[in-house]
Amino acid sequence: MIGSLSRRERRFVGLGAAGLVVVLGWAFLVQPLAERERLTAELVPGRSQVLSRRLDLLARKDAITHDLETVNSRLERVSARFLTEAAPAVAASELQKLTKEMAAQANTEIRSERILPPVEHGEVLEIPVEIAVSGEIRQLVDLLARLEGAEKLLTVQDVRVRVVNVSQPRELLATLTVS
Repeated sequence: MIGSLSRRERRFVGLGAAGLVVVLGWAFLVQPLAERERLTAELVPGRSQVLSRRLDLLARKDAITHDLETVNSRLERVSARFLTEAAPAVAASELQKLTKEMAAQANTEIRSERILPPVEHGEVLEIPVEIAVSGEIRQLVDLLARLEGAEKLLTVQDVRVRVVNVSQPRELLATLTVS
């Protein structure tokens, strides 16, 4: 079929084919390569920032390791102050035992005690116990000081104090919520 064309027509067909090759080469080869180069050039500043941050972290590795060890040791000391983690009932029993011992040491009389529903704070379960003790003001202050200085982590959430006998305001009745 090309053989039946004149020399001039063959040149036009050749130029058209060459133009088609140039256009297809531009569209499918040069433009994708240029686009990829442009995208890579846009990524360079972000990646250099990431690299510099990682190099900074590597330079501070010893300080970070030291801080981690410090935090872990502090966490171990603080977690040793928590009650038994076996079950909420076991922890409540341990808390009741501790408060009874401290009340006995402070020479106060326990009138009542009651375990309140546990409260969840993330991974920590808070077990509140409400106790009612009676005694003189010095004994109650001694009990509060013992609760604050306890080996286990105890917090007094609520304190209500009232006089047992208004005519003789010597003895007080205090209701404490300890958790």
